[in-house]
Amino acid sequence: MPARDRLLAVLVAVLWGLNFLAIHATLGQFPPVFAGALRFAVIAIPTILFVPWPKVKVRHLLGYGLGFGTGQFAFLFIAMDTGMPTGLASLVLQASAPFTVLLGAVFLRERVTPHQLAGIALAVAGMVAIAWQRSGHAALLPMILTLLAALSWAFGNLSTRKAEPDNPLHFTLWMSVVPPLPMFALSLVMEGPAAQWRSLTTLGTPTGLTALGGLTYVVLIGTVVGSGLWTTLMRRNPAGVVSPFSLLVPVVGLTASFLLLGERPTWLEAGAAAVVIAGVLLGSLRPARRPEPELVAA
Repeated sequence: MPARDRLLAVLVAVLWGLNFLAIHATLGQFPPVFAGALRFAVIAIPTILFVPWPKVKVRHLLGYGLGFGTGQFAFLFIAMDTGMPTGLASLVLQASAPFTVLLGAVFLRERVTPHQLAGIALAVAGMVAIAWQRSGHAALLPMILTLLAALSWAFGNLSTRKAEPDNPLHFTLWMSVVPPLPMFALSLVMEGPAAQWRSLTTLGTPTGLTALGGLTYVVLIGTVVGSGLWTTLMRRNPAGVVSPFSLLVPVVGLTASFLLLGERPTWLEAGAAAVVIAGVLLGSLRPARRPEPELVAA
């Protein structure tokens, strides 16, 4: 992997890690599910008008949009709105990796290797430690919601694998067309039109302007720039070389939340975070293929 691509991979991790701070700012103004609907609606409109159809089956696009888009961000935004620390959310969401491995084995009959199982066991142990710590502070529900967000992301990953899009960026952008309607409907039921209207009519306040800045970052930097660079890197390099750089996302998220939001994880949470990252890394690595023996002519 060229040095330029390594630097780009680190840049994407930084952009995605800071994305959680932008979400935090957005939720200061908008109800969580309504914020998710707006996030995708802003991307969906220009996508329909200007981006070519990704040439995949509609059911796979719907599966990706409902899993990665609707489920993940509805659960994540509600979790962060109900007390999930920003940095910790960036970490727990990485549970999508071991979830994807397990769901791939169940639904796609993919083989799970011993080192993947060991990595999953490590990640689960770290998550259990964090959940135990959170339960002691009466904050277990946000943790569970974030894990459900990770599980939804994993289901979305299965749809991506089945779709096998020729242009992953077009596929990702068209996925944004799926979540707005179900998320707007959920918001109407759960949050009510009064909360939606109030969040829109108070955008001129300092909190509203900060939320607009956060929403702009999530859409343009986190989604368009970040996903565009990541897709380019995945095209130019083996997936197994690029994917581990995503483990820098929670490192950036935790560090930025500590520096900018004053979030201070306990020593147990910090140690468990290291265990989770190590487990995800171990579970995502693929063993090198053994070279086939050369045939020697008699």
